[in-house]
Amino acid sequence: MKQYLDLLQHILDNGIKKEDRTGTGTTSVFGYQMRFDLSEGFPLVTTKKTHLKAIISELLWFIEGSTDERRLAEIHYGQCREDIIGKKTVWTANADAQGKDLGYTNTDTIKELGPVYGSQWRSWIGADGKAHDQLETVIEQIKNNPDSRRIILNAWNVAEIDNMALPPCHTFFQFYVANGKLSCQLYQRSADVFLGVPFNIASYALLTMMIAQVCDLEVGDFVHTFGDAHIYSNHMEQVNLQLSRTPHKKPTMKINPDIKDINDFKMEDFELVDYICDEPIKAQMAV
Repeated sequence: MKQYLDLLQHILDNGIKKEDRTGTGTTSVFGYQMRFDLSEGFPLVTTKKTHLKAIISELLWFIEGSTDERRLAEIHYGQCREDIIGKKTVWTANADAQGKDLGYTNTDTIKELGPVYGSQWRSWIGADGKAHDQLETVIEQIKNNPDSRRIILNAWNVAEIDNMALPPCHTFFQFYVANGKLSCQLYQRSADVFLGVPFNIASYALLTMMIAQVCDLEVGDFVHTFGDAHIYSNHMEQVNLQLSRTPHKKPTMKINPDIKDINDFKMEDFELVDYICDEPIKAQMAV
């Protein structure tokens, strides 16, 4: 995962100081790209331990089309709602901080986030009032028209941005089929590079692998393109610690080969093999 460390160093060397909505302050660059060959291993950061279960549960939550933060907790912990009271997820802070502004009730049982990723992926409401399942459409295009240049999923629904607890950071992605391999390019408008980007890399790499499997394709590249890529001012010490470490060999992600429908994946269908990593580095998320 040298590509990721190179991004951190690039921001330190070339970034400018910018203010942000959280009031924390950042060092930021505009425009950057990384590429990962998924056939060479699973791109999970090894210079700090990364919480893979949180990544998988969030991705399954997106695919399900849910926008209920407590449903994410159910998937993550594998427990019913009555048993997850008080347990947190990667979306709890945003649900608590922004949910009330949208008129939603934030309790242990209801943490609705508005029409965020899952809603846009599976139920984009068009001008005609009809719901459009973008993920299903993408998969059908890959299967039936793989040379199309329109195999795109867009989470940036302008008409619904103000109703979202958090507007999408990873906004737009496109698939490309060549030589029997599936590649994906993500455009991420805003990237918390220390905390968020390791999650984003692994999540979209895994999504590409899952879609490749259900479309009977091999995996190609994951290309990660950034708009505003930034390091928060309260993450600088952690970034320097991570940059002092040497990356380990990429692990391997095994996926249950029997799953042929994107809606059928469960947590137990994924197995990470040979993940050698350094100790975790804790940091506070800016909300």
